[in-house]
Amino acid sequence: MHFSPSILASQRQSLVVNQQLQQAITFLQMSNAELQAFIESQADENPFVALKNRLDAPASSAHGAAGGIGQDWDRIGALADDAGPSLYAHVMRQIAALGLNLRDQMLAEAFVDALAPSGWLEGAVKDIALHAGVTPEHAGSMLARLQGLEPAGLFARDLAECLRLQAADKQMLTPLFNAVLDHLPLLAAADLQALCRVCRTDMTALRGVLRDLRGLDPKPGARFDQAPMPIRAPDLLVTRAPEGGWRLELNNSTLPAVIVQDAHQPAANHPQVAEYRAERLSVARWLSRAVQYRNQTVLKIGNEILRHQRAFLDQGADHLRPMILKDIAEAVGIHESTVSRISNAVIIATPHGVMALKRFFSAALPAQNGITGSAEAVRNRIRRMIQSEPTGRPFSDETLVRMLDGEGIAVARRTVAKYREQLRIPTSALRRRQAVLSARL
Repeated sequence: MHFSPSILASQRQSLVVNQQLQQAITFLQMSNAELQAFIESQADENPFVALKNRLDAPASSAHGAAGGIGQDWDRIGALADDAGPSLYAHVMRQIAALGLNLRDQMLAEAFVDALAPSGWLEGAVKDIALHAGVTPEHAGSMLARLQGLEPAGLFARDLAECLRLQAADKQMLTPLFNAVLDHLPLLAAADLQALCRVCRTDMTALRGVLRDLRGLDPKPGARFDQAPMPIRAPDLLVTRAPEGGWRLELNNSTLPAVIVQDAHQPAANHPQVAEYRAERLSVARWLSRAVQYRNQTVLKIGNEILRHQRAFLDQGADHLRPMILKDIAEAVGIHESTVSRISNAVIIATPHGVMALKRFFSAALPAQNGITGSAEAVRNRIRRMIQSEPTGRPFSDETLVRMLDGEGIAVARRTVAKYREQLRIPTSALRRRQAVLSARL
């Protein structure tokens, strides 16, 4: 076999994912607020990038007749006006009044660090003692002092202890009350007959204890204001146009326009300055184009989703149509991954609530009489059925299957059970026990 060197010429096309392309793809995964923060950071370091508030010129698209909305989402107005003291501050003020020495002060702070927002103690006493360098007996003595702070029930290690501390504070911790707290699982199961037997009492006396028990707070720490959670504004707004139809627009209160200000910069004489100026100007122009493309793509995808889900806009969540990423990608002419990125990042405000754009995508259920429904619509229908069930007579999963079948929705019992669990709704047996317990209190 003879080997000899040779030179071959060939052509091929390939896509090189450079840094700018990677950033443009990242824009599709950003919400309006995240994109605004990125643009602001670019404006701080690039003299050719400026921001302009676009509240007076919304980017919009109408479904039907033209129209608009008079105001954008107000994030500031959604926050509470006055924030009260936090649980941490409230407890630390009381600890400061105890007059503890330095060692005990550090031990008390270790207990506070283990305090959950509910007011319960999350860590084990022996672990807290080990962390603070004291004996478990010393830590137990400190815990007893901390459990005397207001409101009663703080630093409890479980529900029974939390309620017992409050009952003792209100001077209603009778032997019968104490026995009921020792058998809370029976109370949770609404087995009042068994509770009467183990507590050696009758139903009349037990009802009095249960009434007092309902007046206690199982989470005394929750009444204090925690650090305010950031309220995320929707990225898209949907409103009904005055003459009919629907209008979709970007929430411009969270998305300023990118202005490339190259006309106000003097020409550079030094070569390095000119090179820097050209590079920064190129980045500014690219940023403007990339943001514009991102916004246009978001609107395009949003428009197509709403075109598919017109019944939802008109009649509510029960009329969500089955829809997958491929449906929108083919209609818009972009890749499914692009639709996925945007639907995962974007939140839309509709007449029926604020939701993630991805919630409009739902698998189709088996057709019955030529009609298909979406899984999301069936979940919503199950929730409404359970909310309207007669008190004390909850619908079983089998009953829900028959009711849905009567409405032309064919689903299996295991599917109904799965959707009910996704909605965090307990079984019919547990709902019945809860109803019996509420009726007897």
